[in-house]
Amino acid sequence: MAELEEPRRRIPLVPENLLKKRKAYLAIKATQAKQALLNKRKQQKGKQIQFRRLETFVRDSWRKRRDDTRLRRMEQRPGQAAAPQESKLAFVVRIVDIKGVTKRVRRVIELLRLKKNYTGVFVKLSPLSLKMLRIVEPYVAWGQPNLKSVRELILKRGQAKIKKKRVPLTDNMLIEEHLGGCGIICLEDLIHEIYSTGKYFKKVTSFLWPFHLSVARHASRNRVGFLKEMGKPGFRGDAINQLIRQLN
Repeated sequence: MAELEEPRRRIPLVPENLLKKRKAYLAIKATQAKQALLNKRKQQKGKQIQFRRLETFVRDSWRKRRDDTRLRRMEQRPGQAAAPQESKLAFVVRIVDIKGVTKRVRRVIELLRLKKNYTGVFVKLSPLSLKMLRIVEPYVAWGQPNLKSVRELILKRGQAKIKKKRVPLTDNMLIEEHLGGCGIICLEDLIHEIYSTGKYFKKVTSFLWPFHLSVARHASRNRVGFLKEMGKPGFRGDAINQLIRQLN
């Protein structure tokens, strides 16, 4: 039986100094790979140098001068824009780029949470909000949405802001968990609170992420034609419902 057993293979021994060299080499390679990854991420985060044409500086300067003049006239002749009596709800959509605007206009845009083009928010009309809308009037379109538009926006594009993350409104349990103390336990309660501009309107709108509306595919190919379809910025009244249908 002992003669039939196969002889055991001898494992070749590696000198200790060679093992140390291999270990040091692998450690150096791992460090180099980690450093290369960090450098790549740093380059991606860093802003690339962009060439700006002279026309861009002229446009920004003209826009800033126009805003300064318009705001100065508003202060000298403050025309009180009368709030619509039939509805206190407004939907505001940013439709114009804000490059080169004054700090005051940019600040109001940030307060309205309209950081990107074709984003919209619900606003409760008051003397203060009307003044803010007048400040950013050349860059936004706003009007009074009907119940159908409010429902379509929330059902199709409604997202909650939870821990600085977007969460789709697909479950009433999510609404009850965060707004149950206000008596709002489902989507219909949320829609009713916004449309009626109820007691908890501010809390509900803060709970919702700004609505990111879609742009037609032909906009990139025919920008001028698309802007004509969008219309001019400013107060639209009931025509804001048509704009919501177009972008929703």
